[in-house]
Amino acid sequence: MNIGASSSCFYPLETEKALERVGSVGIKTTEIFFNSPSELEPEFLKRLCEIKNRYSMDVTSVHPFMSFSEGYNIFSSYKRRFYDSLEFYKSFFEAAATLGARFFVLHGSRGEKTIPDEEYAERLFRFIEEGETFGVHVTHENVVRYSGEKPEFMEFLRSCIGEKFRMTLDLKQARRAGVDPFEFVERLGKSIAHVHVSDCSKEEDCLTPGEGGLFDFERFFEKMKSVGYDGNYIVELYRNNFKDEFELKSGVDYLERLANI
Repeated sequence: MNIGASSSCFYPLETEKALERVGSVGIKTTEIFFNSPSELEPEFLKRLCEIKNRYSMDVTSVHPFMSFSEGYNIFSSYKRRFYDSLEFYKSFFEAAATLGARFFVLHGSRGEKTIPDEEYAERLFRFIEEGETFGVHVTHENVVRYSGEKPEFMEFLRSCIGEKFRMTLDLKQARRAGVDPFEFVERLGKSIAHVHVSDCSKEEDCLTPGEGGLFDFERFFEKMKSVGYDGNYIVELYRNNFKDEFELKSGVDYLERLANI
């Protein structure tokens, strides 16, 4: 188990510069958020690998810039677009494999679904199988106003897909959906493969760990341990939630102390 931070924290800073900032302060575990198609090209991936190696970083996961349109591209009633998207997403899986990332984060469908839930699960399963050919595990994230915002739909997906179903648990997204993050752990604990962490206060629902003071991280770590989770925790914030990379590092250090790392 390691604590890290996502390159997305610095968006809209360019991806390679964001990764540089994460690494420059000694954060050793990261998630890379791709922001443009050209960032999937071999030469650009080579640059990211050079930064990763320079700072001895582990890239645990990748996140696609296509998340806003996954409902339209992957989970719509126009099936041909699904197959075309599956081909395109192979570029993300290949990029993940190149960087050594084990997990790929999918948002799923935003708003009302246009296909039956069973077909949604079938299409997700096809993505999971395709990711596996690259050695990458596709995970479905709980995102507010998306299909997976509530535990019930995640449980449905698990019932259809079985043990290959994996989810990314995002604490701030659970808060925004009005769901206690601990409910996700209770109901889907063994399916959680990846975690995005953040703190909160009465005024803000997404802050650097240790800055908000309302979320009980010690209890959270204990609960995750009790369901067998031994994966990483990635601090994922928005740029207006923290001052600079040094504050981000302090949040990682804070969590490491609580988790006895």
